[in-house]
Amino acid sequence: MISAQRTALHDWVCDRFSLLLSTDSADSALAFADEWFEWLDPDSVNTETTLYFNEDELKGLYEQVRE
Repeated sequence: MISAQRTALHDWVCDRFSLLLSTDSADSALAFADEWFEWLDPDSVNTETTLYFNEDELKGLYEQVRE
């Protein structure tokens, strides 16, 4: 499931970048590419570490630490 989510996100990033370029929004495309560089770079996309967390577990840990 995580792999499918990562693939879907990668596809969205590439599609969004292409759309911005095709609508003559070069500044927006470059800003977007700067933020998502690791996902657009074919040499690093498969080596980029992707961290996931369970929101409920994270909230529980936060509450524990606050006490």
